[in-house]
Amino acid sequence: MYNKVVMIGNLTRDIELRYLPSGSAVAKGAIATSYKYKTQTGEQKDEVCFLDFNIFGRSAEIANQYLKKGSKVLLEGRLVLEQWTGTDGQNRTKHSLRVDTMKMLDAKSMGEGNNMPYQGGGYEAPAMNSGYNKPQSSQSGQAGAGMQRVEQQHYIPEYDINDDEIPF
Repeated sequence: MYNKVVMIGNLTRDIELRYLPSGSAVAKGAIATSYKYKTQTGEQKDEVCFLDFNIFGRSAEIANQYLKKGSKVLLEGRLVLEQWTGTDGQNRTKHSLRVDTMKMLDAKSMGEGNNMPYQGGGYEAPAMNSGYNKPQSSQSGQAGAGMQRVEQQHYIPEYDINDDEIPF
Protein backbone atom coordinates (compact mmCIF):
# COMPACT_ATOMS: atom_id res chain seq x y z
CA MET A 1 0.00 0.00 0.00
CA TYR A 2 1.27 3.45 -0.83
CA ASN A 3 0.01 7.00 -0.56
CA LYS A 4 -1.66 8.07 -3.76
CA VAL A 5 -0.95 11.45 -5.27
CA VAL A 6 -3.50 13.12 -7.53
CA MET A 7 -2.41 15.99 -9.77
CA ILE A 8 -4.72 18.01 -12.01
CA GLY A 9 -3.12 20.41 -14.42
CA ASN A 10 -1.76 21.06 -17.87
CA LEU A 11 1.15 19.42 -19.65
CA THR A 12 4.16 21.71 -19.89
CA ARG A 13 5.62 19.91 -22.93
CA ASP A 14 4.77 17.21 -25.44
CA ILE A 15 5.01 13.58 -24.35
CA GLU A 16 8.33 11.81 -25.00
CA LEU A 17 7.69 8.15 -25.87
CA ARG A 18 10.42 5.50 -25.64
CA TYR A 19 10.49 1.73 -25.54
CA LEU A 20 12.34 -0.46 -23.04
CA PRO A 21 14.39 -3.44 -24.31
CA SER A 22 11.46 -5.62 -23.20
CA GLY A 23 9.23 -3.77 -25.70
CA SER A 24 7.19 -1.97 -23.03
CA ALA A 25 6.39 1.68 -23.72
CA VAL A 26 7.43 4.50 -21.37
CA ALA A 27 6.03 8.03 -21.73
CA LYS A 28 7.71 10.94 -19.97
CA GLY A 29 6.20 14.34 -19.48
CA ALA A 30 5.64 17.15 -16.99
CA ILE A 31 2.54 18.71 -15.47
CA ALA A 32 1.97 22.17 -13.99
CA THR A 33 -0.68 22.88 -11.37
CA SER A 34 -1.66 26.19 -9.86
CA TYR A 35 -2.98 27.09 -6.42
CA LYS A 36 -4.53 30.54 -5.99
CA TYR A 37 -4.85 32.18 -2.60
CA LYS A 38 -5.04 35.55 -0.86
CA THR A 39 -2.47 36.77 1.61
CA GLN A 40 -3.44 38.39 4.90
CA THR A 41 -3.11 41.77 3.18
CA GLY A 42 -5.64 40.68 0.53
CA GLU A 43 -3.10 40.31 -2.26
CA GLN A 44 -3.91 37.57 -4.80
CA LYS A 45 -1.06 35.04 -5.15
CA ASP A 46 -0.47 32.06 -7.43
CA GLU A 47 1.63 29.09 -6.37
CA VAL A 48 2.66 26.91 -9.32
CA CYS A 49 3.96 23.36 -8.93
CA PHE A 50 5.80 21.52 -11.71
CA LEU A 51 6.22 17.75 -11.58
CA ASP A 52 7.72 15.25 -14.04
CA PHE A 53 5.81 11.99 -14.57
CA ASN A 54 6.21 8.55 -16.18
CA ILE A 55 3.46 6.41 -17.71
CA PHE A 56 4.01 2.78 -18.72
CA GLY A 57 2.44 0.28 -21.10
CA ARG A 58 -0.42 0.91 -23.50
CA SER A 59 -1.42 4.09 -21.65
CA ALA A 60 1.99 5.54 -22.50
CA GLU A 61 1.26 5.07 -26.20
CA ILE A 62 -2.22 6.58 -25.80
CA ALA A 63 -0.81 9.58 -23.94
CA ASN A 64 1.71 10.11 -26.74
CA GLN A 65 -1.04 9.88 -29.36
CA TYR A 66 -3.68 12.15 -27.80
CA LEU A 67 -1.91 14.53 -25.40
CA LYS A 68 0.22 17.55 -26.24
CA LYS A 69 1.60 20.60 -24.49
CA GLY A 70 -1.29 22.38 -22.74
CA SER A 71 -3.58 19.31 -22.51
CA LYS A 72 -5.50 19.16 -19.23
CA VAL A 73 -5.14 15.86 -17.38
CA LEU A 74 -5.71 14.20 -14.05
CA LEU A 75 -2.83 11.93 -13.06
CA GLU A 76 -2.97 9.53 -10.12
CA GLY A 77 -0.02 7.52 -8.88
CA ARG A 78 2.85 7.54 -6.43
CA LEU A 79 5.90 9.69 -5.93
CA VAL A 80 9.23 8.02 -6.62
CA LEU A 81 12.74 9.31 -6.00
CA GLU A 82 14.89 9.12 -9.14
CA GLN A 83 18.67 9.03 -8.64
CA TRP A 84 21.43 9.33 -11.25
CA THR A 85 24.93 10.64 -11.79
CA GLY A 86 25.11 13.81 -13.87
CA THR A 87 27.59 14.42 -16.68
CA ASP A 88 29.65 16.45 -14.20
CA GLY A 89 29.99 13.37 -11.94
CA GLN A 90 27.66 14.75 -9.26
CA ASN A 91 24.88 12.59 -7.81
CA ARG A 92 21.45 13.98 -8.68
CA THR A 93 17.95 13.26 -7.37
CA LYS A 94 14.41 14.38 -8.12
CA HIS A 95 10.89 13.29 -7.33
CA SER A 96 8.59 12.24 -10.14
CA LEU A 97 5.11 10.77 -10.37
CA ARG A 98 4.77 7.13 -11.47
CA VAL A 99 1.28 7.24 -12.98
CA ASP A 100 -1.23 4.46 -12.29
CA THR A 101 -4.26 6.24 -13.77
CA MET A 102 -4.49 8.96 -16.40
CA LYS A 103 -7.70 10.85 -17.17
CA MET A 104 -7.94 13.27 -20.10
CA LEU A 105 -10.01 16.26 -19.00
CA ASP A 106 -10.38 18.55 -21.98
CA ALA A 107 -11.94 18.32 -25.42
CA LYS A 108 -8.65 19.32 -27.10
CA SER A 109 -7.11 15.93 -26.30
CA MET A 110 -10.26 13.98 -27.10
CA GLY A 111 -12.17 16.08 -29.61
CA GLU A 112 -12.97 15.73 -33.27
CA GLY A 113 -10.40 14.35 -35.64
CA ASN A 114 -9.00 11.65 -33.38
CA ASN A 115 -11.87 9.13 -33.52
CA MET A 116 -12.50 9.41 -29.78
CA PRO A 117 -15.91 10.93 -29.02
CA TYR A 118 -15.83 13.37 -26.13
CA GLN A 119 -18.73 12.67 -23.79
CA GLY A 120 -18.05 15.39 -21.22
CA GLY A 121 -16.74 13.14 -18.46
CA GLY A 122 -13.30 12.34 -19.79
CA TYR A 123 -11.72 8.94 -20.22
CA GLU A 124 -9.72 7.01 -17.69
CA ALA A 125 -6.87 4.73 -18.65
CA PRO A 126 -5.17 2.43 -16.15
CA ALA A 127 -1.52 3.18 -16.80
CA MET A 128 -0.03 -0.10 -15.62
CA ASN A 129 -2.22 -2.41 -17.75
CA SER A 130 -1.47 -3.43 -21.31
CA GLY A 131 -4.91 -2.27 -22.46
CA TYR A 132 -8.15 -0.67 -21.43
CA ASN A 133 -10.79 -2.22 -19.20
CA LYS A 134 -13.64 -3.86 -21.01
CA PRO A 135 -16.85 -1.81 -21.06
CA GLN A 136 -19.10 -2.47 -18.09
CA SER A 137 -22.36 -1.25 -19.60
CA SER A 138 -23.97 -0.73 -22.95
CA GLN A 139 -23.33 3.02 -22.61
CA SER A 140 -19.59 2.56 -22.29
CA GLY A 141 -19.54 0.52 -25.49
CA GLN A 142 -20.18 3.76 -27.36
CA ALA A 143 -16.72 5.04 -26.49
CA GLY A 144 -15.10 2.72 -29.02
CA ALA A 145 -11.84 0.76 -28.88
CA GLY A 146 -12.90 -0.88 -25.61
CA MET A 147 -12.50 2.36 -23.68
CA GLN A 148 -14.48 2.92 -20.54
CA ARG A 149 -16.63 6.02 -20.12
CA VAL A 150 -16.12 7.66 -16.76
CA GLU A 151 -18.92 9.70 -15.23
CA GLN A 152 -17.97 12.83 -13.32
CA GLN A 153 -19.16 12.27 -9.79
CA HIS A 154 -17.02 14.76 -7.90
CA TYR A 155 -16.39 18.42 -8.44
CA ILE A 156 -12.95 18.90 -9.96
CA PRO A 157 -11.77 22.50 -9.78
CA GLU A 158 -10.62 24.20 -12.97
CA TYR A 159 -6.96 25.21 -13.14
CA ASP A 160 -6.24 27.76 -15.82
CA ILE A 161 -2.51 27.78 -16.59
CA ASN A 162 -1.41 30.01 -19.44
CA ASP A 163 1.69 29.27 -21.50
CA ASP A 164 3.08 32.61 -20.23
CA GLU A 165 3.16 31.18 -16.67
CA ILE A 166 5.36 28.23 -17.67
CA PRO A 167 9.04 29.19 -17.44
CA PHE A 168 10.25 27.00 -20.35
